[in-house]
Amino acid sequence: MLPKDLLVFLNDQIPCRQAQIRQLASLLDPTISSPSVLAVHGLEATGKSLTVKAILDSLHVPFAIVLSKECITARHLLERTIIACKNALEKIDDGETATQLSSFNGPCESFSSLAVQLERILRLQSKFILVFDGVDQQREAPSTLLPALARLGEIIPKLTVIFIVTAPRPRFLHLAGVPHLHFTPYDRKECLVILSQSPLAIFASASSDDALSEELILERQEDDAWLWSRFCGAVWDSLGKGAARDIVSLRNVCQRLWVPFVQPIRDGLSGTREFSKLLVRNRSLFQTESALNERILSLASTVTTTKKAIKKSRELPYFTTYLLVAAYLASYNPARQDQTFFMKAHERKRRKKGGGTAKGRPSKHRKIQRKQLGPQAFVMERMVAIFHAITPHPVPGGTGDLMSQIATLASSKMLVKTSTMADILDAGTKWRVNVGWDYIQVITRTIGFEIEAFLAE
Repeated sequence: MLPKDLLVFLNDQIPCRQAQIRQLASLLDPTISSPSVLAVHGLEATGKSLTVKAILDSLHVPFAIVLSKECITARHLLERTIIACKNALEKIDDGETATQLSSFNGPCESFSSLAVQLERILRLQSKFILVFDGVDQQREAPSTLLPALARLGEIIPKLTVIFIVTAPRPRFLHLAGVPHLHFTPYDRKECLVILSQSPLAIFASASSDDALSEELILERQEDDAWLWSRFCGAVWDSLGKGAARDIVSLRNVCQRLWVPFVQPIRDGLSGTREFSKLLVRNRSLFQTESALNERILSLASTVTTTKKAIKKSRELPYFTTYLLVAAYLASYNPARQDQTFFMKAHERKRRKKGGGTAKGRPSKHRKIQRKQLGPQAFVMERMVAIFHAITPHPVPGGTGDLMSQIATLASSKMLVKTSTMADILDAGTKWRVNVGWDYIQVITRTIGFEIEAFLAE
């Protein structure tokens, strides 16, 4: 068992984990025999790894910690286990033992090889603790990984294996009588105690702080601690209780909201102890969920950012822009209306016998805008014909330059080939435009083209 003063020190360093610290210290005491396997489980950010490492450092027992997130495969995990055990023993043993350990450099390809090498490495140790941190999330792990590692303590009598996992399944080690130590999630009181240990400053640090008196510095630190603890309680009650996943997420939310919350104090509009006024003035901070995730944006900022991204996403040349507009018109206009929109000498009205204008028949079906039906396939020669009809200037370079621009649009995925023809520049190849209405609106405004006048309803 750890001395009383050391337990007090650990409780101060790792708050709200007194019960777990005492249980770990009792189970891993070097003066008594420890269980061959121990499962430490709990949700993320509950202090499992920190507590286990602090207890092992305090007990002065040789130990090795293997992080599964740093291992790519199960074989990599086995080899890292051997290396970690050798490094742990080299730190506490003399040079002769280090020379003997350097001879164990063979590959470790199976669990039997791991057991043999560990037994040879630990033959002179009275007690050794091997910790597998996050082993339940090991990549490319076979189904026999955890049961095989759990039996290492039975094969090597002086070895204790500790598994740090998140949510273990029932009998996930295929062993009976395995002690489990649960790290419960932090409640409101525990979260506030942990966050209050490192309060943020109300006033930004500056070079002039060195000239402040010691009394003023202590007064500012007291104000920081007083306001920070109440602020964290307000964040927990409004956002953290239902949205923050763990203590780390809650701390991140508090750090994002702290600067705008104390800005009235920095501007001289409120005092450092006027928490109620600050809460009323900044109530909008606790009513939105934008602080929970940096990717959550307001609607206005999202629209503005989208427009800026569209404008800056691709800067097309002049004739390439017209070519993309022609492809959009070919995808969303029926081919039978090309003469109506793109032939100048076409007579748009039908004449009936006897004079007058023919009256259109009322449609029996409700019309759906073609923009909502999605882009349709078209042949390349139709797109080129529309391009020549809408372009106000002659195209320099001839057909070869036009084909290269089509190939550029295809490589940038603005045009998608839908036919199975091998030659993408064949006149009969079918294409489909791959840009939306918002993007087309932006690029047509840059060239002064009224695309609405050429779209079918």
